[in-house]
Amino acid sequence: MQAKDVMTKKVRLTSPSDRIEKAAKIMEEDNVGSLPVAENDRLVGMITDRDIAIRGFGKTNIQLIKDVMTEEVYYCFENQELQDVVESMGKFHVRRMPVLNKDKRLVGIISLSDLTKSEKAWKETNEIISQYYLAV
Repeated sequence: MQAKDVMTKKVRLTSPSDRIEKAAKIMEEDNVGSLPVAENDRLVGMITDRDIAIRGFGKTNIQLIKDVMTEEVYYCFENQELQDVVESMGKFHVRRMPVLNKDKRLVGIISLSDLTKSEKAWKETNEIISQYYLAV
C-alpha cells in the first residue's frame, strides 16, 4: 500500500498571513489538531493546537499564523510505501504527515488514525506503530 491509499484527501489549508483565530476555528470545526500552512498549494509549514497554546496564547503582538507555525515540516510523497511513511513518522515523533505529489504540491495528510481505518493498512503497519508509539 502507498500513502495515497489511506491519506485524507480533503484537507483544509491555512495561509501564513491568516489570523491564528482562523486556524483555531477550522481545527474546532474539523475536529483536528493541526493544519497545513500553504502558499499556492506549496507546503510552507504546519500549525498545531499546541503551537497556538504555547506560542500564541495571551501574546497580543502575535496574531498571524506565520508567527506561531512550525516551518520545518516532515512530509511524504503520495506514492511512497506505507511502511516507509510510518517508519518516518515514528523516527520524527509525529502523528500526522502532509502528503505531497511529485511536483511537491500538497495532496493530503496521513495520520495514525487513518491507518486504523483500513484493515490492510493496519496489518502492514501495526508492528512499526507498536515499536515507536507503544514502546515503554
